Amino acid sequence: MAFAYYNRLTRAQKRIYEKSDDVNTVPLPQPASLYPLIDALAEALEREDRRKTQAVSQALVSGLTSRLRVSPVEVEVLAKRPSRTWGELHGLYTPAEDGMPAQVTVWMRTAQRRQVVAFRTFLRTLLHELCHHLDYELLGLEDSFHTQGFYKRESSLFHQLVTNRP
Repeated sequence: MAFAYYNRLTRAQKRIYEKSDDVNTVPLPQPASLYPLIDALAEALEREDRRKTQAVSQALVSGLTSRLRVSPVEVEVLAKRPSRTWGELHGLYTPAEDGMPAQVTVWMRTAQRRQVVAFRTFLRTLLHELCHHLDYELLGLEDSFHTQGFYKRESSLFHQLVTNRP
């Protein structure tokens, strides 16, 4: 079942959307080797340490891109989420361009109350933005749409790193 915006897409975009929707998982080689980074990320957020959160987020994303054999991504963790009348921005993916690597930007504090984002929310946002990169690099898609398959891929990574642990 396609999301409502599907009807506004061009034929070419619909083909990309459908390819994206057909892929539900991202099998991750050796997820257990990344568990210490997951624990370190939770600790850095709990301590409200932005620099440590950024360093661990970068190490985690580098570990994921390496295992999945895709080009690297730079991670930037900023303090307070930007907000406007449309709501808050949780994360942002910027594709590689003009010799600059792809970048994921995430924010560790909410815009209104300036509270540190819950660990699971932060990790899901980080993985969500990484999934845009994987759409281009791993799946070879020409665009990255928010499809049901996209959200299932994000969840698949999350479960391999967090909920399926022994």
